[in-house]
Amino acid sequence: MNIQITPEEIAADRMSPDKMVQAVDAIMSDGYVILDNAVDHDHLDILHERMRADSDTLIKAEKWGGAGRRHGHLQQGPPPFAPYVFRDVVSNPFVIQVTKGVLGDGLFNSFYSGNCNCPGSVEQPLHADNPHLWPNMEVAHPPASLVVNICLVKTTEENGAVELWPGTHRNTKPINEGNVEAQRAVAPPIRGAAEKGSVLIRDMRVWHRGVPNHSDEVRHMIAMVHNMHWRRRNQMLRFVKGCEDAFASSELDHNAAFVDEPYDYLFGEFVRP
Repeated sequence: MNIQITPEEIAADRMSPDKMVQAVDAIMSDGYVILDNAVDHDHLDILHERMRADSDTLIKAEKWGGAGRRHGHLQQGPPPFAPYVFRDVVSNPFVIQVTKGVLGDGLFNSFYSGNCNCPGSVEQPLHADNPHLWPNMEVAHPPASLVVNICLVKTTEENGAVELWPGTHRNTKPINEGNVEAQRAVAPPIRGAAEKGSVLIRDMRVWHRGVPNHSDEVRHMIAMVHNMHWRRRNQMLRFVKGCEDAFASSELDHNAAFVDEPYDYLFGEFVRP
């Protein structure tokens, strides 16, 4: 389902109650929803320019990531420092309105990275980002974690829009050939095409995979993970001091630590000045 955020809702920092209910219902039933026109394009352009340069660094290092670490797929996060941290990215009010509607009070973010699909990429294996919390159950439990994907550019089948399998967050069977074909007969996969500035929110148990990018440009997509309050926290997310205002006045626990010194956010090590 696609839900359009209007200029009036942007001015109010709030989508209508009816739209919020529709978004929550879509996640509960299909496992995903797309919020259109949710992020300022100027902010995305600033991020995109820097992330394109960062992609060149990772591609030269062949730092392939994501499911299967297949050629052409980068696990590339956005710069965690000013002027590249924006409120409508890290603390988007429409996103939080939806994720809180699904996960409840006290939700927190545990991830700040991105999935970048490069020209000439290959297909990933079909997978879910998280398993069901309790195995061998006939009925799936409610959502506990949601992925938030922000499209920096228009995402199409040509540049590798993700393959999504609607409703598979409620499928407790393992992903194997027989179960995949049975699921296809019930609900075949779709492609998560979305406009620039759209946000794809999905249950982490939804079956999906990255597919080849047939364009000549890297397709960047920011990724965060919002969790129920009782889920385990492995570590805090690091941001460099100077961008704290982007995280203010939010119902989301950003699980963030603001550090004094810059660090190598692409390869994960601190850089001493």
